[in-house]
Amino acid sequence: MQLLQLLKAKLHHAHITYANPEYVGSIEIDGDLMDRVGIQDGEMVHIWAVDHESRIQTYAFRGPKGHIGLNGGAAHFFRKGDRVIIAAFTWTDETVIPKVVLLNEQNEIMRDMTPFHVTG
Repeated sequence: MQLLQLLKAKLHHAHITYANPEYVGSIEIDGDLMDRVGIQDGEMVHIWAVDHESRIQTYAFRGPKGHIGLNGGAAHFFRKGDRVIIAAFTWTDETVIPKVVLLNEQNEIMRDMTPFHVTG
């Protein structure tokens, strides 16, 4: 069996609502968004800046509607208002159809970009 690390979830163009270096680590993500794309509490996520070069990994936890906040050391890489891509991956030997959504400035879903799986 060969396992591949495949994209399972992506929040595209999320906007950072706060950066708090005094809190102990992680990224707080709107719980409804986590449910929509299948990110779990404690799951490792990648965070990639859209407008500068920062790229980090940390764990996610549920937050209130509209919140995308970086805490602890992660807060030093991003600022309030930064646009980011938040991605989660899985190790599997099965086909994965990633759940992908494009967000607006209030971190509301503008468009579901989940690819449709076509068998042939």
